[in-house]
Formats: sequence, structure tokens, C-alpha cells
Amino acid sequence: MRNATPKSRRTTRSFSIDPDVHAYVVRTRGTASASERVNQMLQKAIERESDEQLETEAARFFSAPRGKSRKEERAFQKATKRSLSRE
Repeated sequence: MRNATPKSRRTTRSFSIDPDVHAYVVRTRGTASASERVNQMLQKAIERESDEQLETEAARFFSAPRGKSRKEERAFQKATKRSLSRE
């Protein structure tokens, strides 16, 4: 997880949260303040979302090519098999 932002660099904002979220923050904050706990949770969510985006990008990059290039790949494979069968 990234290093926490120093308190001196934080910006004070007001957000509305669901009562269930507030109860979870209070229940899981331990010795940290509610604000610190929310920041921890948001950092984890940001990292998870970033990882999901990278996974999606990687899947798109490594997915099977479509269209003409796929046909060319199949033709190359067939030619290679024919060549190897002659040996």
C-alpha cells in the first residue's frame, strides 16, 4: 500500500456516507481516527481499482488477434505443419 499522506498535506472535505459504512469504519478503526481509517480504506480501494484496470488492459493486450491477422496466423500454422510433415 502507498505511504499515507502526511496530515499536514491533507485536505479537509465533507462527504456523506451510508450509515452502514459509518458503522463499519467505527467498528474497524482500532486506535486510528475515523478519518485515518477512511483514508486507509480509500487507498486500498484505489489500489484495487488500479489493479483491475491493469488486468483488463493486459487481457485486452494478450487476447487472441481478430480478423485478418488471425487468418494469417492460421495460414502460417498450416504451412508450418505441412513443412514439418515433409521432413
